[in-house]
Amino acid sequence: MMTVEITCPDCGSGINIYPSVEAKTADCDVCQHSVPTKFNVEHTEGQLCDCPVCERKDFFQQKDFSRKIGVLLFVIAACFVPWTYGISLIVLWLVDLFLFRRIPNVVICYKCQTNFRGVSNLKEIPQFNHEMNDRIIYSDHDFEGKPLEHH
Repeated sequence: MMTVEITCPDCGSGINIYPSVEAKTADCDVCQHSVPTKFNVEHTEGQLCDCPVCERKDFFQQKDFSRKIGVLLFVIAACFVPWTYGISLIVLWLVDLFLFRRIPNVVICYKCQTNFRGVSNLKEIPQFNHEMNDRIIYSDHDFEGKPLEHH
């Protein structure tokens, strides 16, 4: 079953919700802000074709791992390099390889950063594209779910 994590526009906390056609809003537990949602039948079946928050169709997938924790692990391993002669970086690489193979992917909306877990059509969603991200965030370009192609 697909789960949705919406970022509250007021306080930035996560609002977790299961897709339901009857759900018209998602309420933040921290600040009580209501975020309007538009779930459809495809969402309840785990199919992701449009975002229920911003109604855009531009998504990317990545590993479901906190970037802050990843950077922290690297800094810790780098600090130990003088005493371990670089072995701490090799150990970190092995831990990273293990986590990469074990952690599932999450789908994220480029526009509103809503996270979707348990998406059934995950193979149809491309990996992150920096140029698409910049065009969507900074110039509000709508790719309408089509990947960016250069000719």
